[in-house]
Amino acid sequence: MTTLFELLIKALDDGASDLHLIPGLSPLYRINTVLAPANEWAPLTPEQTGTFVKEMLGEERFKQFLLRRDMDFSMQVRPAGRFRVNAHFQRNVIAIAFRAIPPKPPELSDLGLPPIIQSFAELPRGLVVVTGQTGHGKSTTLAAMIHHINQRFSRHVITLEDPIEYELLSSKSVIEQRELGSDLPTFASGLKHALRQDPDMIMVGEMRDLETTAAAITAAETGHLVLSSMHTMNSAQTVERILDLYPAEQQNQIRGMLANTLQAVVSLMLFKRIDIEGMTPACEIMICNAAVRNCIRTNRIHEIPNIIQTTASAGMCTLDDSIRALCESGMIGRDQALAQAVSPQRMDSTLGGQDLRLDPVPAGV
Repeated sequence: MTTLFELLIKALDDGASDLHLIPGLSPLYRINTVLAPANEWAPLTPEQTGTFVKEMLGEERFKQFLLRRDMDFSMQVRPAGRFRVNAHFQRNVIAIAFRAIPPKPPELSDLGLPPIIQSFAELPRGLVVVTGQTGHGKSTTLAAMIHHINQRFSRHVITLEDPIEYELLSSKSVIEQRELGSDLPTFASGLKHALRQDPDMIMVGEMRDLETTAAAITAAETGHLVLSSMHTMNSAQTVERILDLYPAEQQNQIRGMLANTLQAVVSLMLFKRIDIEGMTPACEIMICNAAVRNCIRTNRIHEIPNIIQTTASAGMCTLDDSIRALCESGMIGRDQALAQAVSPQRMDSTLGGQDLRLDPVPAGV
């Protein structure tokens, strides 16, 4: 009979980013964005997935899961690796989604991101938000930013996560990692109490509601560096999402607070490479200069993309410019670039209508 350990080891050996266990289907592995079944294993039964979850959670937490019907947690497969896990019900049977987490946080310089992101991690105060779709590198980027600080500066770092993903071991910095559910009841509560724990940097896994977002902005206002994430696609949408969380009567006040505290937004999109195996990120970078802060204060959010476009010399970059650079360097294909571009028509015009490829076919072949 297939064991959970065997399934997880195969995921690590094959370089899968995700593993899905769904009754009635063979285990599904996502490798370089492609989801495919492992047909060498028989379809899973509801009894198997239920047993797997009980093994991971233990009897008491499994009872909580049966009541809640959804649970996020992390697990270690020693010495092989670590996984973020979501157990849930679908069609009244238990299914499980695993996300593989490397044993050590990556170096920022190894992620293919612009070097200016290092400077965001070194800021003394303010709010930095990393955005993008699920699975496009937000958690990895935040962990790499903390790792960057941990190797260079003596700071007190507190992370609030759901669940803890990368294990961040104290080096030059002192790092405390707190997990939602077991170490704190809510992100907002964790942020409130973190301010009394003498932090220099706070990382909150996601600004998902008004209470958490308000606490994050307050922490940034009081002189701390706060890193967080949101499921938004670009900088302007991120600012709008934050503002929309607040009641209408608080909009003017929060625009001023956000303009004063927001330092940068990094929006990520991962692409499958065509030159070698692996993934590469495109990213939009917004730095809160005087023009951006003025747009936020005066509710002219629609002007932010134009500011990013015209301020490349300061380190800003639009998502389309980043995608185009990847395409022109041969790392991604033209079809990929056009499919994900904010403005496909402009992207097509900018690329010049050429059939970009790594190895042009010689004449006469």
